[in-house]
Amino acid sequence: MRSKTLLTALWSLCFSFDATGHSMHRRDVPPQDALYASSGLTINSVPYSTRVHWMRRANEALSELASPCPFAAFGSVIVNHTDTSGLGEEICIGANANSAEGNPTLHGEIAAINNCSEVLQGPRFNLSAAEALSAMKSLSLYTNAESCPMCASAIRWAGFREYIYGTSIDYLIEKGWGQIRISSLEIFQESFDLPSQARLISDVLRNETDVYFGWQYDPAAPCPSGCSRERVSGSCIRD
Repeated sequence: MRSKTLLTALWSLCFSFDATGHSMHRRDVPPQDALYASSGLTINSVPYSTRVHWMRRANEALSELASPCPFAAFGSVIVNHTDTSGLGEEICIGANANSAEGNPTLHGEIAAINNCSEVLQGPRFNLSAAEALSAMKSLSLYTNAESCPMCASAIRWAGFREYIYGTSIDYLIEKGWGQIRISSLEIFQESFDLPSQARLISDVLRNETDVYFGWQYDPAAPCPSGCSRERVSGSCIRD
């Protein structure tokens, strides 16, 4: 945490002046605690046990929309925590559909946002397009792995009140995944011009999300639950 505090201080110092040397308004630079919060805490009145429930739901989205062990095992769920009944209200889910749809932008988060746009404007909620956009600002997006810069930016443009992830980009890189090495925290820090702020909550249920991303480039790694190694290809496939 000391290194994060130091980085935040350096970032604030660097961005306290613009390119012409003029001071920026301090209200334009969000405090660190408005952006980032460690897992394990009750945040926005939502206990950690509830975060765990929804992160497991993000994992379950894979089985519902693809398989329990797709190669690109990125699953998401979008939740209304302003609903006061119990755990909150599920609005929609999404899973990476690059290969299935032939669309390289359909990462799990983008798929979930697209699905929620349809759900919010469909019979269940019957919102107008403008109302659906406004409703996003009350929702929380859970994803089982840290978002790439494209998806983290989409989360900020959508205005979600919270963004919660499990496995980190650093772990993905360690396990052989090609990544654009820009963290979600950096995206959030650089988005201070946007009208809304959001909580970024990391490392939720990593002990369960990491397994979904450890096997693809490591033949000795265990498969996710419900899958086992196929003898010829070595891939994890549904049991």
